[in-house]
Amino acid sequence: MSLRRTRGVLLRLARRRLLSLGVGATLAASAAWLNVSDCCGAWWVDGLSLVLGATGAALLWTGVTGVRPDWIDETQKSKLKS
Repeated sequence: MSLRRTRGVLLRLARRRLLSLGVGATLAASAAWLNVSDCCGAWWVDGLSLVLGATGAALLWTGVTGVRPDWIDETQKSKLKS
């Protein structure tokens, strides 16, 4: 799977709040388990745990707060004030 495709999947996942919460909690729990348990002595497990934890935390935060709009139209605000 290419990096661009993975990025697209993550961006589409962030738009769905409940799914984002579920996947984020799963990734964060997996990272915590990898960090706490000493199942593997491989050097790359710490890095994998860090990436999984950060991605899980970001998805959890996005699921709780929602996605910010890409563009805020200033003309709509001025029309509403008039």
